[in-house]
Amino acid sequence: MSLSNEEFYRIAKLPPYVFAVVNEMKANLRAAQHDVVDFGMGNPDGATPRPIVNKLVEAARNPRNHRYSMSKGIPRLREAIVERYDRKWGVKLDPNKEAIATIGAKEGLAHLMFAVVGPGDVVALPNPCYPIHQYGVTMAEGTPCILPMNTPDEFLNRLEDVYRKEVKKPKAVLISFPHNPTTHTVELDFFRHVLNLAAKHGSMVIHDFAYADLGFDGWQPPSILQIDGAKEHAVEIFSMTKSYNMAGWRVGFVLGNQKMINALGRIKSYLDYGNFQPVQIASIIALRECEEETQKICNIYQKRRDLLVNGLNRAGWAVEKPKGSMFLWAPIPERFKAMGSLEFSKQLLEKALVAVAPGIGFGPLGEGYVRFAFIENNHRMRQALQGIKHFLNS
Repeated sequence: MSLSNEEFYRIAKLPPYVFAVVNEMKANLRAAQHDVVDFGMGNPDGATPRPIVNKLVEAARNPRNHRYSMSKGIPRLREAIVERYDRKWGVKLDPNKEAIATIGAKEGLAHLMFAVVGPGDVVALPNPCYPIHQYGVTMAEGTPCILPMNTPDEFLNRLEDVYRKEVKKPKAVLISFPHNPTTHTVELDFFRHVLNLAAKHGSMVIHDFAYADLGFDGWQPPSILQIDGAKEHAVEIFSMTKSYNMAGWRVGFVLGNQKMINALGRIKSYLDYGNFQPVQIASIIALRECEEETQKICNIYQKRRDLLVNGLNRAGWAVEKPKGSMFLWAPIPERFKAMGSLEFSKQLLEKALVAVAPGIGFGPLGEGYVRFAFIENNHRMRQALQGIKHFLNS
């Protein structure tokens, strides 16, 4: 029997990648020498701070660092993330039992799903959402319980309904604030409610804290681990990507509940040998010596937010300023809504040479929106705004 007619089990569970349509169009336009301004992917354009790069170069020259490392991260790296949590959020963690390094937050989340979710386990999560949240559950054979994220309060009300009405209670609740793609934000009371539900029903809580350092206008995103007793039920995923402009370095952490972290460590011991050790050593410098850099990076995103939001509003596209994250979740202008987010994104790309992420790519409840990422400099943002204004007025 030929393999060509056989569908692989887990691949068959994954839907077509909506973003691929826009990506292909973008590639074709660039191949034809068109200058596309790309807001599609949350891929930071800024340079990694110089002290981190210098340490990487120094460590990479040492042959002792060329061998296999530790799958859970070298001790000093785990100590450094624990120290930062204590300094910034007042959270006390044991670096040996309550912290593990991962090869990026995405890998950490996916492998955590494999470690703690089994066939048929229900995982409650918002929609729209970052795709790996839903499909990480699916690939781990769990059952995603999709709840609307029009507002955090609505999500919480629907979560309470699930616990009250459904026979099979969620094994886990997977959340992320500031939220991608909607940019919704919450305060500690929201986390307190979620943790109370988890404690009552014996659920796990997983908080993806990818935008931990991207709060605007003086607002600081809270950590779920700031809640007393959170570690009894919750873990938090922290990423170096946005805080330190370290997207390609692939360094993340899972912090909190000892049992969940131990399970993730067991899975990782079979799957990887940890990050390249010079990358881990350089990440220690980031966590211990580059706090000012995180604020500079945040300030750049805030200025870009202001430029984009003000420009869109002047062009007649009504949008509101997000309080955190590196995104703008923009409702499609009324007269274009009927075409849907994918077709609107294609039109914007073809006629304004501006690439955005169609909301439908984040789930069915993302329809009617597109997402801008603040990943182009001010000059190119102004260029994009001119193209958008012309497109809207034509």
